[in-house]
Amino acid sequence: MSYQVLARKWRPKSFDTLIGQESAVQAIANALDQNRLHHAYLFNGTRGIGKTTIARILAKSLNCEQGISSKPCLTCSACQEIDVGRYVDLIELDAASNTGVDNMIDLLENAQYAPSSGRFKVYIIDEVHMLSKSAFNAMLKTLEEPPEHVKFILATTEPQKVPITVLSRCLQFNLKQMTTENIASHLTSILTEEKIGSESGAIQIIAKAANGSMRDALSILDQAIAYSSEKISTEKVTQMLGTIEDDILFDIIKHLIDKNGKGLTDIAKAMEEKNTSFDDALNGLAKLVHELAVCKIIPDQYAESSKKNLYEEFAKKLTGETLQLFYQISINGRKDLYLAPDPITGFTMTLLRMLAFYPASNSLKEKSDPITKTQTEAPEKKSLIPRIAEKTFTAKQDTTNSITNAPTKPKEPGNADFDGDWNVLVSQLKTGVAKTLAQECQFLSYKDNTFHLFLDEKHTYLSQNDYVQKLEEQLINHFNKKLKLDIKIDRVSTSPAIEKRTEKEALLKDAESAIMQDNFVKELISDFNAEIIPSSIEPIKKEK
Repeated sequence: MSYQVLARKWRPKSFDTLIGQESAVQAIANALDQNRLHHAYLFNGTRGIGKTTIARILAKSLNCEQGISSKPCLTCSACQEIDVGRYVDLIELDAASNTGVDNMIDLLENAQYAPSSGRFKVYIIDEVHMLSKSAFNAMLKTLEEPPEHVKFILATTEPQKVPITVLSRCLQFNLKQMTTENIASHLTSILTEEKIGSESGAIQIIAKAANGSMRDALSILDQAIAYSSEKISTEKVTQMLGTIEDDILFDIIKHLIDKNGKGLTDIAKAMEEKNTSFDDALNGLAKLVHELAVCKIIPDQYAESSKKNLYEEFAKKLTGETLQLFYQISINGRKDLYLAPDPITGFTMTLLRMLAFYPASNSLKEKSDPITKTQTEAPEKKSLIPRIAEKTFTAKQDTTNSITNAPTKPKEPGNADFDGDWNVLVSQLKTGVAKTLAQECQFLSYKDNTFHLFLDEKHTYLSQNDYVQKLEEQLINHFNKKLKLDIKIDRVSTSPAIEKRTEKEALLKDAESAIMQDNFVKELISDFNAEIIPSSIEPIKKEK
C-alpha cells in the first residue's frame, strides 16, 4: 500500500479525537444528542484548523446507521464510506473552482431529490466566500428553507466576504487557532504511535512554525521525518526550516546590554552561514522583546517558563522605554528588510540601530531605590513632630513687604537656587512620566541638596525606579548640580496636580454660576424650556 501522509492518516474521525475546538464541538454534540438540528451550518477560521474535518464528522453523525448521535459508530457502511470519500449522499463542492451561478443551480436542482441510502443529503461547500454574487443569490431561498432531507455545511476562511443574507441563515461557529501546546502534544502522541524518536525542542519549533494550523504542523512533521535519518532533532529541524533558536535571540539581547557591536555582527554572520531566515529572526526578536516587556510589568506572567530566570535578568537590566524602542526597531527593520542591499545587511543594520539608540541611562549602574530606602528607615523618623518641622519650609510666611505687600518665600542658607516654590519648579520641567510623578508629589523640604517628597498610595505605580531616576535627572539638569530625591509613600494633602484640579473645579463652578445668572440664559430657559448641559461648559482662565 502506498504511503499516506500524516495529515490524512491522522485526520480525526470523531468529535472525541478532535483537538482544540472544544466550544464548537460541545455545541454541535449537544444539538445532535438533543435532536435540535439546524438546516445550515457555517464554520469559519484560518487554514488547517478542522473546518472540513468537523463537517465530515457531522455528516457521519447525521447519517450513521446506529442513529443520529454525537458519537457515530465508525463501523457501519455510511461512516466508512464517508471516511474514504465515496458516500453518495455526501456532496462536497469546492467553491473556489465552482464559482458560477450555473454550478449552484445544478447543485440545488439535485437537492430536491431524496437521499439514496442515508438519512440526510449533506452538502459541504468549502471556501464558500469564493462564490459569485449571482451564485449566492441563487442559493438564498433554498438555504433558508431547504427540503427536510437536506443539510448545508459551509466552510470559509474569510467570513467577512460572505453576504450577510447568507450568514443570517446559518448557525455560525468561529473555530479557534490551535495553541502551540495543543499542537506539540498532538505531534508527540503521533510520533509515539509511529515509533519515531524526537527531541522536545524540535517538536516545539515545528509547533511554532505551524502558526496555529494542525494541518501545516503535520505537513512540516512529514518533511522533518523525511529530512531526519533516524531521530527528529532540534538541530535538523532548525536547519530544515531555517528558523532561529531562542538561545541566539537571548545572545542578541545580552550583546545589546553589553554594547557589544562585534558580538552582534558575529551572530549575523553565523546566521547567514546556517541559512537562517533574517525575517523570521526579526519576528522572533520582536516576540522576545514583547515577552520581556510583559515580564517587567507582570513578573509572575512567566513564572512557570523554563526561561524564567533569563526573562527576569534581562527585564531588570532594560527599562520599559528601551524595550519599547527595541520592539519598534525590530518591526520596522523587518518591514524595511526587502529594501536592504541584501538580507544580512538589513538585519545587521537593524541590530546596530538598536545599539546606536540604546539609552545612556541603561548603561549606568542601578541607583538605589529611594522608595525602598525610605521604607526601611527607622520608625522614629516617621513621627509627626519631624514631619511638621519639615512642612514649615513650604508654609507661606505672614511677613509682608511694606512696598509690594506680597508674601515672601523662605530661603535656606546655601539654597538660593531653589526658592521653595515646588509648583513653579514642576511647571518648568519637561513633559513625561517624570513631570507626572512630580505633579502628584507633595513637597516637604529641601535639605542638603535633597528633595523630600510625599507620594499618595493611589499613585504608587509612579514610584518605579525608572520614573524616579528620570525625575532626578531632570532636576539635576535644571539646577546643573548633583541632587537627590527622597520619596515616601504617605497620604498627600496638597500637590501641584491637586491644586490644579481644585483651581479648575472652582473656575468651572464660577462659570456655571455666571451662566445661570445671565439674563439672556434665563430668558432661553423660560421661553424655550432650554437646559444647560454642565459638561459643555468650559471656563476661561483670566490672565493675571
